[in-house]
Amino acid sequence: MKLLIHDLNETEWNKISQDYAGWRVISDNGSIRPCAGCFGCWLRTPGECVIKDGYDRMGALIHEADEMVIMSRYTYGGFSRFVKNVMDRSIGLVLPYFEIKDGEMHHRKRYPEDKAVTFIFRGKELSPEDKADAKAYVEAVCRNFHATIKDIKFEEDNSPASKANEPQKSPNADGKTVLLNGSPRGDNANSKRFLDTLSGFIRGEKETVNLSAYQNKPDELVAVLADCERIVLAFPMYVDGIPSPLLGIMEKLQNCASGNKKIYAVVNMGFYESRQIKNVLKQIRNWCGLCGYSYCGAVAIGAGEMMGQLIKVINAPGGPVKYVFEALRTLGDAINRSASIEDIYADAYRFPRSAYIFMAHSGWRKACKNNGLRKKDLLRQG
Repeated sequence: MKLLIHDLNETEWNKISQDYAGWRVISDNGSIRPCAGCFGCWLRTPGECVIKDGYDRMGALIHEADEMVIMSRYTYGGFSRFVKNVMDRSIGLVLPYFEIKDGEMHHRKRYPEDKAVTFIFRGKELSPEDKADAKAYVEAVCRNFHATIKDIKFEEDNSPASKANEPQKSPNADGKTVLLNGSPRGDNANSKRFLDTLSGFIRGEKETVNLSAYQNKPDELVAVLADCERIVLAFPMYVDGIPSPLLGIMEKLQNCASGNKKIYAVVNMGFYESRQIKNVLKQIRNWCGLCGYSYCGAVAIGAGEMMGQLIKVINAPGGPVKYVFEALRTLGDAINRSASIEDIYADAYRFPRSAYIFMAHSGWRKACKNNGLRKKDLLRQG
């Protein structure tokens, strides 16, 4: 089976569809739902997503493919919202368990092969830096998904050019800071816990909002964000990038950019090494450049699941969260001054990676048992 994942519209697809006759084609039929961040594809129906919308077997489909092509509009250095959504929903391709690969923590294989993938990015006048960003991003995706880059191509996007943004100062921007929790888990998210800590360091008018509360009314959220002067984007890294729902909000903001907003970020991940977040931060920078916003720095947090639980309890610069707490305090001070800082990569303080892996694996096995599954069920292949 040959597999194509693409985000072309009907007119664009009709021009090339004959080239993919006989292929299994994954495109946007309007029914795809975003990843819920529930880990159900690991702990409830191993290898398959619990959301049954026709995109629930993406991991198995990738495994079954003899040849695979991913075709996407270049978006801030990565995939478009739809293609990113498909990849977010494909995490069942790998196991929850960790391994060390090239000095970094990654997920273990569910299937035996390393999948060869051709990537095709479409964009207008992509610069050498744009192409380098895309290449760095897909290399990271392949490293974690146990895939290899068969080829990476860049094609000119011939669709009508969109009007360039000319940001105007919003009359309602009065110094307010909006802290946006971009995790689908809402108040139960680690991102929310980090924002709660950060909020304690921020003076003046501020508001924390959950993107999940605006799932069916994104334009209302865009209106909230359009009228503030500073935005803090907080979210978990999904498949080495920005979660697709937040990517959609960012695209909407690009289309109605107003004022020279100052953008800050707090990004966490389940892997131990915060340095793996670097591609995500570059995507935020690229987005800021297109919007006319000022990128003012970020805190990248490794071992996010553990750190989120601990900072909620400790909420002080002690124990493994010492570096995270201090980084959030530094970010809060920068926000108060409307200043920029260098990105801070915050890892666990005096907590070994081996101990983190041991705790994580024990947690997966316990959750497996609580869901009525056996340990070997987590290794199930679709």
